[in-house]
Amino acid sequence: MTIDLAITNGTVMPMGGAEVIERGTVTIKGTKIAEVGPADAIDISGASKVIDANNCVIMSGFCNSHTHVASNMLLRGLLEDVRLFEWLSTMWTLKKNFDPDTLYWASMNGLVEMVKSGITSFNEHFDAYAVEPQIEALKVIPLRATLGYGFADRGIYKSITDWSWKTLHGYGDLVTQHHHSNGGLLQIGLSPHATYSCGSEMYQLVREVADAHGVPIHTHLAEGPQENAYVQETYGTSPVRWLHSLGFLKPDVTAAHCTQLDDEDARILAETGTKIAHCPVCNAKLSSGTLHLKCVQHHGVTVGLATDGPASHNSLDMFQEMKFASIIHKDKTGDAEFLPTHQVLEMATAEGAKAMNRPETGQLARGMAADVIVVNLDTAHTMPVYDPVATLVYSSRADDVVHTIVAGRVLMENRVVAGIDEAEVRANFRAKAHALRTRSLG
Repeated sequence: MTIDLAITNGTVMPMGGAEVIERGTVTIKGTKIAEVGPADAIDISGASKVIDANNCVIMSGFCNSHTHVASNMLLRGLLEDVRLFEWLSTMWTLKKNFDPDTLYWASMNGLVEMVKSGITSFNEHFDAYAVEPQIEALKVIPLRATLGYGFADRGIYKSITDWSWKTLHGYGDLVTQHHHSNGGLLQIGLSPHATYSCGSEMYQLVREVADAHGVPIHTHLAEGPQENAYVQETYGTSPVRWLHSLGFLKPDVTAAHCTQLDDEDARILAETGTKIAHCPVCNAKLSSGTLHLKCVQHHGVTVGLATDGPASHNSLDMFQEMKFASIIHKDKTGDAEFLPTHQVLEMATAEGAKAMNRPETGQLARGMAADVIVVNLDTAHTMPVYDPVATLVYSSRADDVVHTIVAGRVLMENRVVAGIDEAEVRANFRAKAHALRTRSLG
């Protein structure tokens, strides 16, 4: 068998519960993983290209199961030390002035950041801004992405009500145009914003459209105390129970945050197959609470790790997310043994892929998508590397990622993103972002 790419001589972490291979090789043919195993058991003599991963980890790329790349990229560092709804209100002031060119360069900057931090797939929630600029950016930097069109009909997003209904009713055209495009890397989905910004009729129509077209759903759910209070006052129940009463919750739903669940809510999510995208850094930063991870794990809910956006997290860095998740849950549970390193690494890869309904990625195994990263462990801040898994979770950083490969294509080699002038991307993004702030806030 001919081999397009062989990555060899590194510590292979296949994920999905498979054993670590101390000195291993991963081979790629086309867009898929061909073989994974010990280096001395795989013949790479016919490989078109060989990457030597000595003193490195070879692993699945990170699967970022909930984020807002372009919008939050434009708002990073603009409003700090505030609560969730004050933050959302200021964000909306800028979002009303978004334009396609600004969103394109914000998308490009975000995609560069993700490639350089080892994120190979992401689940984007477009909360009231245009999807098309990011679709164009993904043609240049082709990550595996699910882009959810955002809908709302009340609250701070009330002004997009007419657009939301029109887009939902004509969604079949968007599916034909974009779903499974870009060589299958791009999927589109449905992103009703939240239980405080969408009514029952909108959630029910989203469910009908998802069922009709076979596209995933991505929504914010039980994100903070104010949301729970609003739903309790308006509908007399919790956000999870309310959506369940509408027949909305199914396995195709990714529910972001879920910091305010009780045991019955967790049971409902498990029963319906609803997945959770867990964003511990942004939840702590905005004082929104912490997911009761032990409870949802007890009920068998799939949980993936996610960065949320670079305004609420300040970076698209899954290494930071893994470390903080491990620490916050040990503190919240009072159990230093809870959420061991191998488990949080699975949440950032294989479980993250499941949480965003992209099961073709997140693991290194024959036939899986060839989404692979190589992480350098030969650094002052990672040595002496007694346990590579612990090193990745607690010591490694985004800039330790050396190579990033998506669908067999090398997007970054030796920290250089292929075909991209990064200085140009940064300059255009900087100019557009500052102009947006000036015209929005003065």
